Amino acid sequence: MVERVLVVGPKDCLSMVDDIAPKGFEIVKALHNSPEQKAALPGAHYFMGFVQQYVTEQLYKDAPSLRLVQMLSAGYDRSDLDAARKSKVPLCNNGGANSVAVSEHALLLMLAVSRRLITQHTNVTAGRWHGNSPPTVHEVRNKVLGIIGLGTIGKKVARLALAFGMAVHYYDIARLKEEEEDALGVRFRLLPEILRHSDILSLHVPLNASTRHLIGAEELAAMKKSAIIVNTSRGPVIDEVAMTAALSAGKLFGAGLDVFDEEPTPPNNPLLKLDNVVLTAHLAGPTFESNVTRLRNGFDNIQRVARGEPALWVVPELL
Repeated sequence: MVERVLVVGPKDCLSMVDDIAPKGFEIVKALHNSPEQKAALPGAHYFMGFVQQYVTEQLYKDAPSLRLVQMLSAGYDRSDLDAARKSKVPLCNNGGANSVAVSEHALLLMLAVSRRLITQHTNVTAGRWHGNSPPTVHEVRNKVLGIIGLGTIGKKVARLALAFGMAVHYYDIARLKEEEEDALGVRFRLLPEILRHSDILSLHVPLNASTRHLIGAEELAAMKKSAIIVNTSRGPVIDEVAMTAALSAGKLFGAGLDVFDEEPTPPNNPLLKLDNVVLTAHLAGPTFESNVTRLRNGFDNIQRVARGEPALWVVPELL
C-alpha cells in the first residue's frame, strides 16, 4: 500500500513540494480548509504543513490512519496537546528550520530600533534631510544582550550578537554546562539580573502557561530606561498593555516586535502610533530558504517514521 502524505499550506509553500517530495508516497497538496484537504484526510497517513490549529480531537477522528503530524512551524501553542497525547501520534515541529531567518530578523530589529531607522527613513522621504533635530541613536557594540530562551534560535542570535561585539547573557530553565557556555561565548544569569543589566532584551521562548506574560509590568519596571526589547517568539509572552505604557512613558528606549497579542493586530492598537517601535507582521520566520528547509525536514521525518524509526522533533510536552 502506498502511504498518503497530505501537505497543507499557502500557495508559495505548496509550489515547492514537487521539487523536494520523496518518491514512494502519494503526495496530496491542499490549501488550508479546502475541499481537497477535507477529502484527503480520511486516507492520510502523514499530515504536514502549517497545521497546528488542526490538532484537535476531531483531527484524529477525521484521519484515523495518521502516523505523524509534522508541523512546518516552530510554534505549537494552538495545538490541543491533550488530544495529541491521547492519539499517541507524534506531533513534531520544524526542527529549527526557520532558526536562521528568525535570528537574523531579531538582529534586524535590534539594529533598526537602536538607529531609529523608521524615523530616519520617514524624515528623508518627507523632505526633512536631518529631521527636526538629530535623532538619538546608538551602536550595539559593547552593549549587553540578554537572551531569554537559549534554544536553537537563541543560540544563533547569540552568535550573531557576538559578531557585532555585544556581550551575551542568557536565562533558560535548561542551563548549559560551563564548557558549552565557554564554547558559545555566553554567560548564564538569573532572570532578575537579565532584566536589570540588559541593554537589549530578546525573547525566544515558546508560549505556554509558564511563559504567558513572562514580561509584565514588574519586569518592565526593572529594566533600564535606555533598554530595547525585541520579541520574535509569541506576542503574549509580553504583557502588551504594560509594554505599551512603558514605551509611551519613555521608560524604555524602544521595541522591535514581530508578534502581538492579537494577529493581525487591530488598527486601533496604540502600539501603531508610537515612534519608538519597529513592527513587522509575524514574518521573521518565512523566507524562501526557510520554506525549503521546513519541507526538507518534514519529508525527512516522514521517511523516518515510514521506516519504523522514531520521529524527530516531537514537541517537548509529548516526550
